[in-house]
Amino acid sequence: MHTELLQSIGAIADSEPLMKRLTRYAKKLVREKEDPTLLTKEEFFANVDEALEQARQGRVHRMQPNESLDDFLRRVG
Repeated sequence: MHTELLQSIGAIADSEPLMKRLTRYAKKLVREKEDPTLLTKEEFFANVDEALEQARQGRVHRMQPNESLDDFLRRVG
């Protein structure tokens, strides 16, 4: 795997625009690895589906008037 990657980098090393794109993509991959809160598209839509199902069953939470988001999240746990 590493050899294939290095060979591919070698093949584009003389192209400044391609190397810039590769650098940007590598930085994006590092950010994704560092952020455990990122969801895949499938995980996001699974969460939405679960929330909709809970709403259909009447299990919903509403913020109280003048309640901050922090207070709301503490209350509903």
